[in-house]
Amino acid sequence: MNILNKISCSLLLTLIGAAGVAGEAYAQSAVEISRGHELFINRGCYLCHGTVGQGGIAGPHLVPDTLPAEAFLAFVRRPPSEMPPFSEKIMSDAELHAVHAYLSSLPKSPTADSIKLLPKPVGK
Repeated sequence: MNILNKISCSLLLTLIGAAGVAGEAYAQSAVEISRGHELFINRGCYLCHGTVGQGGIAGPHLVPDTLPAEAFLAFVRRPPSEMPPFSEKIMSDAELHAVHAYLSSLPKSPTADSIKLLPKPVGK
């Protein structure tokens, strides 16, 4: 095997290995996002913040401007507002990270102008 073939083979094996690691990381984050959604619903977060973090009567929107992970955890542990604190007995750090992953995965809502079935204002 000449040197070019050895380099090509080595590069190919490196790329295959990297793709496997990236695929595994994606699968883990997809599992974490799913777990975060489950926790968001089962622990009652949706009651105040809406089913997809859009906000509600009692709680503000959490999406699309989700706090960075560490700030999110600190806020949930010691909220400066009427929100009840969630201690580690209620939700572990790992669970809160999963909820944060779920909220961070949600796309920004479309603008009203981009929804074709909504009537357009007169003059546009």
